[in-house]
Amino acid sequence: MATFSVGIALAASLPATADDDWPTPIKALEQQGFTIHGEFDAPDGLGYAASMRGQAVAAYLTTDGEHAIVGTLIDAQGRDISTERLEQLVNGPKNAELWQQMADHHWVRDGDADAPRVIYTFSDPNCPYCRKFWEDAQPWVESGKVQIRHLMVGILKADSPEKAAALLSADNPGDAIAEHFRNGTLPDSAGSDQSEQWVSENTQMMRDGQLYATPVTFYQDDDGEVRKVMGAPTPDKLRSVMGSDAP
Repeated sequence: MATFSVGIALAASLPATADDDWPTPIKALEQQGFTIHGEFDAPDGLGYAASMRGQAVAAYLTTDGEHAIVGTLIDAQGRDISTERLEQLVNGPKNAELWQQMADHHWVRDGDADAPRVIYTFSDPNCPYCRKFWEDAQPWVESGKVQIRHLMVGILKADSPEKAAALLSADNPGDAIAEHFRNGTLPDSAGSDQSEQWVSENTQMMRDGQLYATPVTFYQDDDGEVRKVMGAPTPDKLRSVMGSDAP
């Protein structure tokens, strides 16, 4: 998974040219390539939700208003105080937009069409973590509580697009994907022009969303907020994704 490490930056000395009302150090961060999404309350001042190359980060304005520190602020319990605010201000709107885009792209359902909980996940045929997520999710899928909508992509290996297209062109793509994750088999027939296009469009959507690893899974929490999980979810996170304990 691609990440961007920001460390700590003091930015007050840079000139500011942004037109909004951010303090000068925050405007200076914009000049360095950061996108500022909003502010939030923080100890001894204000925090600012920002992003750089798809990575959400927090910036903290010093009490004199002359400096900004970019990094992680930990409380006495060892918790990052910015986590929830970054999710709301940076990732929330982006995830909601992607949710709508995914619904309009080509996906393959695993589970009952009437299952009340819908989950979208980007899956690469060569991804072992996609296989693990598929396996871990089966109790919820088989119980009829959850439907998983796979958006097949080709990013991990040179033959990933070819394999993904073959799965999508199978007589029953849902069964083909299940068999592939169960035992590694692929359909006898190759992909079609249409299925290759679907894989290309899904892959481009993933890249446009600055998502760099598979699986990337999206779900709606109890408040209707769209959440994102990178990689195979841990047991605790899996319960959150699925909305309940395992049936």
